[in-house]
Amino acid sequence: MKKLTLLSLVAVGTLYAGGYKIPETSVNGAALSAANVAHSNGADAAYYNPANMIFMKDENNLEADLIMISLAPTNFKGSGSQSGDNIDAESEFFLIPSLNYVSPKLGNARVGLSVSVPGGLTKRWSDSPAKDKAEEFTLQVVEINPTVAFEVTETLAFAVGFRMIHSSGIVKSTSVVSRDMEGDSFDVGYNLALAYKPLKELEIGVTYRSKVDLTQEGTAKLYDVSSTTTPVYDGGSTVSVPLPAFFNIAVAYTLPTETTIEIVYEKNYWSAYNTLDFGYAGDIGNLKPYFDDPIAKDWKDTNAYRVGVTQKLESVTLMAGAVLDETPVPDNRVSYELPDSDSLSVSFGVRYDLSPEVNLGVSALYSMRDDREVDNDELEGTFSNSNVVIVSAGVGYKF
Repeated sequence: MKKLTLLSLVAVGTLYAGGYKIPETSVNGAALSAANVAHSNGADAAYYNPANMIFMKDENNLEADLIMISLAPTNFKGSGSQSGDNIDAESEFFLIPSLNYVSPKLGNARVGLSVSVPGGLTKRWSDSPAKDKAEEFTLQVVEINPTVAFEVTETLAFAVGFRMIHSSGIVKSTSVVSRDMEGDSFDVGYNLALAYKPLKELEIGVTYRSKVDLTQEGTAKLYDVSSTTTPVYDGGSTVSVPLPAFFNIAVAYTLPTETTIEIVYEKNYWSAYNTLDFGYAGDIGNLKPYFDDPIAKDWKDTNAYRVGVTQKLESVTLMAGAVLDETPVPDNRVSYELPDSDSLSVSFGVRYDLSPEVNLGVSALYSMRDDREVDNDELEGTFSNSNVVIVSAGVGYKF
């Protein structure tokens, strides 16, 4: 249901640094902290910068990856009026597949396809007071992204694609009033990319992915203190939450030692998320003050700064990266649903060529999230231990 999904999105974003976006969608993406926008020359160029497909070797390029995500159990320790609270969220573990494909040349064009999970995850609490408002917030997002790239000159290419996104969500809370919601949606956006190689050693990449409003529809069961078995409301519900637009500009330079250094600046347009407003197909009676009033979010646009280093050897490629990322959530809007904070992530990976056609890769990323002190109308205390581990493994095939 829309309501469910929106809350889910809001609560779920502990993987990436800010909000609920996940940029590490491949082995190389995790190894380089997603600093592979200008220098992307594998199948995952279909996602990170499809314009670079023009400059790849003229062959089919296919890669399948499996990404493991582990979320530490976030701790909330209250202070002041909440000095007695010391609770932990549930730890979480996920396996997420991804697929990327780049076609051979079709005249002056090439076609790509990416199937990935660009956002989501979950946050669950078993103890009050967090359980009263965020027993479970879960969001699942799958994106199918076909792209086509065109050669402009020998050094310049551009690409365009469509974002086809399916999302589903669950929202649960248990207190004197309770809710149980589910919903899903299918929504569409677009992406643009540019690749420019003025020198053999120098690469420049620019990408833009549009905002997609996840317009979820589903069902809601709402309960009050009079009954935990008979809902006050049992019917349709809707909500809309943005998967924000973001913009990347990247520069990569390859040294004579075949060491490539890439720097990426990323802008995330989280200010599109102003309010969380649920709609219902019928009257929810005395539960309107709890579940029907719009919830102010007032998120802000954020910056991310990425760096990646790739060392090409004879049959082995070594990779490492780091990213500084800001949270979009202002102090007065931090809640149990999404105790988000700024983060520093470090990563590394290796890819080995079994043959000219087949390669294997593995990578890992560790995201260290800042403790977040909160003192607003809802909470008074500190969130800590929200670190994230990502491990990715994949196989590439050229034919």
